[in-house]
Amino acid sequence: MPASLSPAISLEAFRAEVQAWLAANFPKALAGKQAQAEGDGEGREDLAKWKQALCVKGWGTPTWPCAYGGGGLTPAQARVLREEIRRVGGWNPIGWGMGVRMLGPTLLEYGTEAQKQQHIPPITRGETRWCQGYSEPNAGSDLASLQTRAEDKGDHFLVNGQKLWTSGAQYADWCFCLVRTDPTRKHDGISFLLIDMRSPGVEVKPIQLISGRSPFCETFFTDVEVPKANLVGPLDGGWTVGKRLLQYERQRNEDAPARATEQRAIETVAAERLGRDAEGRLADADYRSRLTRHLMDRKAFNLTLQRSIVEAGANGPTAATSILKNVSSLLVQERSELLVEALGLGVGWEGEAFAPEELAYVREWLSGKANTIFAGSYEIQNNIIAKRILGLPDPK
Repeated sequence: MPASLSPAISLEAFRAEVQAWLAANFPKALAGKQAQAEGDGEGREDLAKWKQALCVKGWGTPTWPCAYGGGGLTPAQARVLREEIRRVGGWNPIGWGMGVRMLGPTLLEYGTEAQKQQHIPPITRGETRWCQGYSEPNAGSDLASLQTRAEDKGDHFLVNGQKLWTSGAQYADWCFCLVRTDPTRKHDGISFLLIDMRSPGVEVKPIQLISGRSPFCETFFTDVEVPKANLVGPLDGGWTVGKRLLQYERQRNEDAPARATEQRAIETVAAERLGRDAEGRLADADYRSRLTRHLMDRKAFNLTLQRSIVEAGANGPTAATSILKNVSSLLVQERSELLVEALGLGVGWEGEAFAPEELAYVREWLSGKANTIFAGSYEIQNNIIAKRILGLPDPK
């Protein structure tokens, strides 16, 4: 067993091991250049080398089992790894997609050995893209009313129906999908299927947004044959699996890519725009007060997030993720609002009159309004908090 996986090794010794490994494997030319390397800029070859090195080590998914391509690290070791990668200006190139963030942990918990062997290693290597087949035109917040059908045809299911807001479906290789296998029951008639997006009968239509981008799609299933081996969990037991996946989705991951508004400290941007008084404070006292309160709330949130991860341990996320999701959504919106207010230039969507950073802040401010809607709306999370954490009775 490698020294880094031994429970007896101290975190200090592990940190030294990570530092030595990074010195030998992280291309120094990539330091601080994630946006350029993952975009159309320079550094693509170095990025490929960095990704390969991290995947071979298993550190792209550091806490996942070694048997499936993960790193087998403890949560504490994973935090050390993350700190040291960031210290040298690096990042995790495996990303924060739905395979890593949502399906992988769920499959490790509920999947068969064959399903784990088939799907987990490609995720750890960043080779497959996944999309989520949950919401439907008439089943959004009331997800359990979904009507996409999966009929038992002996050795396979025949899937027919439509999904909506399937983010990245036009690029995805696979879809984890909630389908109805028993039309006579609501929650207990839903199953969790893995669907190959290259299957005959799968059609994807990107939804054009006002921004010109199409991150969301409509996905249609017409007589799509899905092997029964792709059923995760028991037949008609998909609601339990699906809810667990949503807890993983709502759990903020420290490897999540930095937002545009997080590239520079908010107080630095505000100082450039609003100026400082004779004592070196932000000149606008009211703004200064609101920013201070925001920074305190953000610090408290980060500490609470770390505590919740430690407390959950190997058991994975709990219903507390609903609290974290709601607080995080509000903090993201508040941060963007404070930055746009500091800019003082109105809404700049495009054009040479605005700097790229200004456009990024405005676009994030507008797109951030969806944070309290997707991944379970703010109101749905409050219901979960009321019932599963506070133990409040249903209204009569």
